[in-house]
Amino acid sequence: MPPQKKIPEKVKKEEVDEVQKKGSVNFSMAWPARVEEVMGRTGTRGEATQVRCKILDGRDSNKIIRRNVKGPVQKGDMLMLRETEIEARELSKAGRGSH
Repeated sequence: MPPQKKIPEKVKKEEVDEVQKKGSVNFSMAWPARVEEVMGRTGTRGEATQVRCKILDGRDSNKIIRRNVKGPVQKGDMLMLRETEIEARELSKAGRGSH
C-alpha cells in the first residue's frame, strides 16, 4: 500500500477531500449474469458473439436475456452487466451466401 500523503494542518477540509479523491477509482453498478448458451457470431465482421445469459442478482434476477459479447466467451462464464433491461436482437437465419 502506498504511503499516505502528509497534509499540512492549516489546509482546509475541501482541499483535503480533493487530494483524497484524486487517486480513487469509481466503479459503476453492475449485475452478475451466467452464460447459459452461445448462440453464434454477429457483427459486420463476426467480432461479437451472441449469448443467452441468466441474470443472477438485482431487479431482473432469474431473467434470461440475449446479449452480444465482445471477446472470448463460453458456456458457464460470468458476465457483469451494467444494465439488464435492453436485449440484443435475435440473430437472423440468413447468413453469408444465403438467398
